[in-house]
Amino acid sequence: MTWASFIITASLAALLLCAGEAADAAASVTVWPAPPGEALYPDFTLRVGGKPVPVHACRVSAVPLNQVWPGYQRPIDQTELAGFAHWGQSGPVTVEVTVKRPFRSVVVRPLSRGIRPKVDGRRIVFTMAKPGQVTVEIDGFHHALHLFADPPEVNAPKPGSPNVRYFGPGAHRPGKIALKGGETLYVAGGAVVHTAVSAANATGVRILGRGIIDTSEYERGKGGGCIRLTDCADVKVEGVILRDPDVWCLSAFGCRDLDIANVKLVGLWRYNADGIDLCNTQNAVVRDCFVRAFDDAIVLKGLRWEGGFHDRPVKSIRVHGNVIWCDWGRGLEIGAETSAPEFADIVFKDCDIIRTTHIAMDAQCGDRALVHDVLYDDIRVETDDVCPSPKMQQTRDEKYVANPNDTYVPELLVIVIAGNPYSRDSERGRVRNITYRNIRVTGKRTPQSWFRGVDAEHDVRNVTIENLRFNGKPARSVDEGGLSLGPHAGGVMVR
Repeated sequence: MTWASFIITASLAALLLCAGEAADAAASVTVWPAPPGEALYPDFTLRVGGKPVPVHACRVSAVPLNQVWPGYQRPIDQTELAGFAHWGQSGPVTVEVTVKRPFRSVVVRPLSRGIRPKVDGRRIVFTMAKPGQVTVEIDGFHHALHLFADPPEVNAPKPGSPNVRYFGPGAHRPGKIALKGGETLYVAGGAVVHTAVSAANATGVRILGRGIIDTSEYERGKGGGCIRLTDCADVKVEGVILRDPDVWCLSAFGCRDLDIANVKLVGLWRYNADGIDLCNTQNAVVRDCFVRAFDDAIVLKGLRWEGGFHDRPVKSIRVHGNVIWCDWGRGLEIGAETSAPEFADIVFKDCDIIRTTHIAMDAQCGDRALVHDVLYDDIRVETDDVCPSPKMQQTRDEKYVANPNDTYVPELLVIVIAGNPYSRDSERGRVRNITYRNIRVTGKRTPQSWFRGVDAEHDVRNVTIENLRFNGKPARSVDEGGLSLGPHAGGVMVR
């Protein structure tokens, strides 16, 4: 090493150290140890505020290859391991990641956070100004590191509190957990609870904590997901990490008055591993969550089955402040099943879609519902330089073969009224009064959008696209917005 390069390297290290000390002086960091037997991910070493933080392992999808419903247990060779870590913080902190292998590039997403990491050899340093979730991607999206910084807990339950099922630090295998009305499940930081949680016909359920609910030990279709709520009211799910569900990860059927906050979904790799599904549900909030799913990420549905809830609308839903990575399917979705009287008063706001496979935002109206008064506001979509084309598996032993010249890019905005394999109503619906406002797309490839009705009675009307920007450049017309209007789609304004 020359004296000049030594001085530059030493100066960089000094600057990073000073910056870290300044950030950490105003913050406290809470670290939870991994319990004995918990699998850790060896590729990364992590320090936050100068404290070592364990990096847990999770299995994620490696390729966009799927199977038609109902599918079967997904082959492991379609997956890969990745890392995730979590801690608590009360102010700005310095994050130091040491990578075990040499690398050429690093990106911290969402890009909207404006985090520009400094690299010194195999050491990556940046500041987390406040709690939230980011990914650190080394030489692309494979084997990523997912980082979850939690805000301080408020009024956490104590062991032995009435109506509290308390799991402290350590690994636990209690079997399936069915919560009753008024009960709280608390998973403390440092706890990994291998279970599948459910509640039915229950009011006042709470699922809280900073630990991990892991459903990996259940065969596909045998667990019911990490959390399943049926005909419940006044439910709060806050702070927990959900890992490796056997099917849909966090689902609500015929529920009302839900608050889902700061929940992290990771390790979703099996077929039909949706993220958060709100079905025939009203008055629900999904806020400040991280969802990495292998199937649609945050989905609003209307489902019909005998004794189900298809007479209940999907109404008064707020989805805001979330980070979404979708390895198969759609990022923010209405449908494809819309068996409900209506979908109305729905707001998706202030969300980052850092990666998706098919469509960033869509409404697939396959059943009878009137879908109206839906707002997408301040949604930031990142289109990756490398996005392999999704494929449906034709034979059980088929392997995914990537095309090195692939120029595929997922679509941005889609509204379609049409029957689909999941439709259960004989009648199709209508779409009215949809607004896309302040949609910002970054990336080298520009995604396309399209709207289409099915006939003159079941059509798409009154759609407003306001301040759509591609890499900062505004789109002021249908053509500039990459928008295709199919049959029975009218009243569309781009401004």
